[in-house]
Amino acid sequence: MTTQTLASRPGARPGRLWAFLATLRAKPMLALSLAVIVLVLGWALAPQAFTSADPLRGVPQDALLAPSASHWFGTDHLGRDIYARTVHGTSTSLQATALAVLIALFLGGAIGLLAGFLGGRIDAVLMRATDVLMAIPTLLLSMAIVTVLGFGTVHIAIAVGLSYVATFGRLMRGEVLRWRGAVFVEAAVASGVGTRGILLRHIAPHAAGPVLALAALEFGAAVLAVSSLSFLGFGAPPPAPEWGLLIAEGRNYIAAAWWYTTMPGMVVAAVVLSANQIARHAQDLGESS
Repeated sequence: MTTQTLASRPGARPGRLWAFLATLRAKPMLALSLAVIVLVLGWALAPQAFTSADPLRGVPQDALLAPSASHWFGTDHLGRDIYARTVHGTSTSLQATALAVLIALFLGGAIGLLAGFLGGRIDAVLMRATDVLMAIPTLLLSMAIVTVLGFGTVHIAIAVGLSYVATFGRLMRGEVLRWRGAVFVEAAVASGVGTRGILLRHIAPHAAGPVLALAALEFGAAVLAVSSLSFLGFGAPPPAPEWGLLIAEGRNYIAAAWWYTTMPGMVVAAVVLSANQIARHAQDLGESS
């Protein structure tokens, strides 16, 4: 029995790899989405490997050049390479997005965990607070929060994260209510396990699956929200290469230089659509398993 098990292990990983490759072959849009996300992550981690141009240095005589072999995304009004600025701005934009999702995940998850398990007045107060937050449009709420906190990429991330807290809290509360009456939870209570142990060891791991799937789904929306606030001028000040700021800088030249806003905008759209595609595929796998 043990020998058979050990012998079967070497073939397990190749089998999963072939199944994964077969899935990518059957779903070309998923393969394209993965390629986009891998490329963008490469931009964020090692931008120098993808472009040698200085994102801050402009060449006045090269101002507003159309896309070409020398400048893949064209140049801006100061002669700066837009592709280089887009690549170097990836790290800032994705870091802000990741921070926003983490804030929403942990804060919303904690609120939902406490509300669902403790119930009573605590549940009523927390859920009424989330109702108020959900009644306000996400972008409007983010703008209000970042106005209070002040401008900057980190403040944008905090604002976007807080605007999504209610969504995560609601989902976590529903999952906690579903698992709170499970036999193993009642057994833990009967054996004298404290509230903290029950929440962290027994309920949270079982309730985390759908919440993590929501985090993957909301990643694309968070990219769009962060870029939107940066576009409106709440993010890093010029000349910082940030995706939303790049689009905002080109709006005054859109008639004469369509590539100025189009190229960074296409990158944002590709990342959002790819993240949503991958998240929905992961969600389908979770529902079928």
